[in-house]
Amino acid sequence: MERKLPPCPVEVTLSVIGSKWKVLVLRDLMPGTKRFGELEESLSGVSRKVLASVLKDMEAQGLLTRTAYDEIPPRVEYDLTDLGRSLQPMLDSMMVWGEEYRAYAQSHPE
Repeated sequence: MERKLPPCPVEVTLSVIGSKWKVLVLRDLMPGTKRFGELEESLSGVSRKVLASVLKDMEAQGLLTRTAYDEIPPRVEYDLTDLGRSLQPMLDSMMVWGEEYRAYAQSHPE
């Protein structure tokens, strides 16, 4: 299956991880495997339906793997692929920029 991607690399990146929830899922999975409930708890404000959709999309994009265990109760775990982990430097840069901007905003009140 060939994907139609924009010519600009920045647009490609945004088309893959351009939603708030995808970036936060990446952040939460960088340290390691998490279960659905752990992700849901960490991402305050996300609905179960939206989280399930985001995880399914990220799996289809090759960013994470979903492992379902044949147990009762059912257990499903999510982990980043090497492709997903390759986004670590970008997330680190976003964290640094966010800290710098927070300091700026606090020193420049409206």
